[in-house]
Amino acid sequence: MTQHNPYATPNASVAEPQAPVSDEQIAALPISDKWKQRFSAIHHAGGVKLPKFKELPKAERRKAFSFNVLAFFFGPIYYAIKGMWKKGLALFVVCAAVVIPLGFGLDYLGYGTIANALGYGISAIFASRANIDYYKKMLLNDNGWW
Repeated sequence: MTQHNPYATPNASVAEPQAPVSDEQIAALPISDKWKQRFSAIHHAGGVKLPKFKELPKAERRKAFSFNVLAFFFGPIYYAIKGMWKKGLALFVVCAAVVIPLGFGLDYLGYGTIANALGYGISAIFASRANIDYYKKMLLNDNGWW
């Protein structure tokens, strides 16, 4: 029997932030085939940060980093429906905190048309991040920033 030292540093299992994902895990997910193809492309691109993105064939690149049209039009609502309400709410608050003062400033300086176009920038952020955020939720169990 080993002696237990109550003053020793605790042994905690630290999970790897980028846990290995396999094609079998992706195939076993309860999602549509279209999402499985997207997740497989993201997996083959090296995961969330897409380090091997340039090595993928062109067709698979489009799946790995595609513009999500539903997320563009519905933003935080789309995130909430997909179960990523924390991330959607946080993204919305951060974008609103940046865009509202910037819009007032641009409008004050006489650039009202640019200020009106800032909303499209917020939509583009949601659309470009949606697929990767959903991948993180479904395969890496990362459901937001807290």
